[in-house]
Amino acid sequence: MTGSVRNMMKEIPKVDRVLAWPEISGLLAKHPRPEVLVAIRTVLVQLREQLLDNSDSTLPDTARISALISSELESRTRPSLQTVVNGTGVVVHTNLGRSPLADEAEEAILNVSSRYSNLEFDLQTGERGTRYAHVEGLICELTGAEAALVVNNNAAAVILALSTMAQGREVIVSRGELVEIGGSFRIPDVMRQSGAQLVEVGTTNRTHIRDYLVAITEATALLLKVHTSNFAVVGFTAEVSVADMSSLGRESGIPVMLDAGSGCLMDLSPYGISGEPTVSQYLAAGADVVTFSGDKLLGGPQAGLIAGKRQFIEAMKRHPLLRALRMDKLSLASLEATLRLYRDPRRALVSIPTLRMLTMTAGDLDHRADVIVRRLRRSLPDTVTLVKHRGESSAGGGSFPLLQLPTTLVEVVVAGHSPLQIEAALRRTMVPVIGRIHHDRYLLDVRTILDRDLPTLSQSLAEASAGLAKEKP
Repeated sequence: MTGSVRNMMKEIPKVDRVLAWPEISGLLAKHPRPEVLVAIRTVLVQLREQLLDNSDSTLPDTARISALISSELESRTRPSLQTVVNGTGVVVHTNLGRSPLADEAEEAILNVSSRYSNLEFDLQTGERGTRYAHVEGLICELTGAEAALVVNNNAAAVILALSTMAQGREVIVSRGELVEIGGSFRIPDVMRQSGAQLVEVGTTNRTHIRDYLVAITEATALLLKVHTSNFAVVGFTAEVSVADMSSLGRESGIPVMLDAGSGCLMDLSPYGISGEPTVSQYLAAGADVVTFSGDKLLGGPQAGLIAGKRQFIEAMKRHPLLRALRMDKLSLASLEATLRLYRDPRRALVSIPTLRMLTMTAGDLDHRADVIVRRLRRSLPDTVTLVKHRGESSAGGGSFPLLQLPTTLVEVVVAGHSPLQIEAALRRTMVPVIGRIHHDRYLLDVRTILDRDLPTLSQSLAEASAGLAKEKP
């Protein structure tokens, strides 16, 4: 350590001295003293380390140290889980919380969270009830199922169904359907955990009904079909339909289960989105049990829905695993509110954000982009330029892997700064904005920017541009 560094180290103020600064007194008026003390000590340690690592460094003045402490305190008190503006164009974005909820679902959560509720109390009989009753009737009504059950996600639904229907016995699955989805969730691993024994049939690209037929033995408990949600096999391919598999299951006395993945309750083909059967269509084709997600195409909270024949659902309700996998009251409230919207398909399309975003037309999006650009320009300096481009959005969430939806993109240009710098600046604003970089352009897709996010987006862009203006280009 050089003499100059040693002298600067001595000049670093003590904690009690910093506490007496007027700027810090203001922080003490707004934040608990222990939090302020931690922020002060953190910044002072950083200053020492900076001086030791770089002998050319200089000690900041009082105002700068106070600003660093304020920034550290703000960072410490800001929630880790926070809202962001989704400008990526991925509608069901797994990393950004998947489906935003409808206003009705949000209101249901607020009502239930702030009061006691009849979560497991039957108001008609005055006796203990079951939490699943709040949504079972709705699921049956919307899908045509005999019975239904909900757990905390679709992976849990699959494990519970397999554990109940096939533990210790064989389950036949096409080799082309042994999928892996996000978070290393693999069908073979899930089956192993459930206690079922995997029997692979067919090949990666072609599986026929005879492959299932010759694999059936006395140990076979279940025929399982898995929706290839996040990829598509194209070219020389063949797969067995749910109807054909169900016919084989009935002839052999073996139940058929379908992991539908995203799970769709509404036919979206009139809106140019085809190739995704609804849950009711799967059940009508003969599937005995269908599992699907609540927070993907359904547009609700994280949940795993199980719909099908009563004998299998009732057995799952008695399984010891169910208690570990059950949904909490907030998720149940929001799921019930979301399902109620599906009683009127026209209302669901308008009220459920995921459906609304997926079905917006190219013309709607172009007009929306014009409105957004005009609104943003009012609060941005001349150094920021907004340029419209044609582009494509995606469904996301393991849904429609080949689907590309025409959209309008807004390119954000800040004079003297690269797209990477703009991306980083917007990601670090008070309310982060998440966009995408494509062909050396920083882009925001208007399809996934919610109406309620427009004031926030304007503030975040202004904040980011002001921060970039202080940096050297």
